[in-house]
Amino acid sequence: MTTAYDVKILSTGAYVPGEPLDNATLEKYVGPLPDDVLDGIQVRTRYWMIDPVTGEHRINNSRMAEQASRQALARAGVEPDELDLIVVCTATPEYTLPNVATTLQHYLGLESVAAIEIRGACAGWVQALDLARRQLADGTARTALVVGSEAGSPVLAPHFLGKEPDRVRMRDRLTLYTFGDGAGAVVLRAEPAGQDTEGFAYVNACVGGLRKPGMEIIGGGTDVPQAEQRARRQLMTMKIDVPGTTTFGPQVFVRAMKEMAAKDGRSLGEFDAIVLPEGNAEYFSDEFASAGLSPEDIRALDGRIVENLAEVGATGSAAVPLSLDAGWTSGRIKPGDRIVVLGIEASRYVYTGLSLTWSAPTPAA
Repeated sequence: MTTAYDVKILSTGAYVPGEPLDNATLEKYVGPLPDDVLDGIQVRTRYWMIDPVTGEHRINNSRMAEQASRQALARAGVEPDELDLIVVCTATPEYTLPNVATTLQHYLGLESVAAIEIRGACAGWVQALDLARRQLADGTARTALVVGSEAGSPVLAPHFLGKEPDRVRMRDRLTLYTFGDGAGAVVLRAEPAGQDTEGFAYVNACVGGLRKPGMEIIGGGTDVPQAEQRARRQLMTMKIDVPGTTTFGPQVFVRAMKEMAAKDGRSLGEFDAIVLPEGNAEYFSDEFASAGLSPEDIRALDGRIVENLAEVGATGSAAVPLSLDAGWTSGRIKPGDRIVVLGIEASRYVYTGLSLTWSAPTPAA
């Protein structure tokens, strides 16, 4: 007979590399953005694992994941050898193989553990969290580490390194000002189920299967022979469909929020916190009404969105756990709060959401 287990988040951890790179400093390397565009994307600082002057790597993706993981484990009072499961989400691994989860396992000094990597970017960490949650709930594992880690700056570097700032294309500057690097982690544990446990609700869909991709990272894969890849202007390049993401992105957010509320049996106003990493970016939030969110729901979001976009930038796979860590450590998310973690990934417009009741006490300052 299968025993049911309660799954709880014990702690979070976060890591961002180096010193904050503010807009005034970034302008010296890549040129300016118009003030209204800067105000729209809302990013004031970001952290890069590369040296913006030389492009040298000062840390790598797996080491950032290790730093966030060790902080989460320490806060939870859990030793690495207590882990049964590691799930890592990233879109920017060092290597195709071995995967980042197994490299993190190596850095944590673990001989044997279940190790899974998901390549899902902004939506993937919530997928990873739900995968781990399900394995703990059915007794497959007891203690899990779920990590989102992203190293986007090496992909961005060719857009500006070796160029005069005024020669950097405006569309590339928008990307450069938007994205940052970092890692976030949570530790989960399963205990025998109680009588009055409030469960989880989960949503996941790709709604852009017939649309032009909102974002593409091209190069380093197997799309064409290597000789053709080497002949490209850049070995790797990031392309963003700005009009598409600006108009369709808010619709994806609204659909995800509505479905999440319905699945949990609540209105948006009945959640204590909604971890939505880009929820306060003006180019998204200004479009919520036209995307179909009611005035009542728009008012309900006020004061409930938890995000740290201005401080760390858009960090892909790390965005949701970094925002969650900021919400928990600041006391914005408290024991007993019913919260939603929501991730949106623009390449094919994937959304994922998970609702849960928070139980971890606010950590000491």
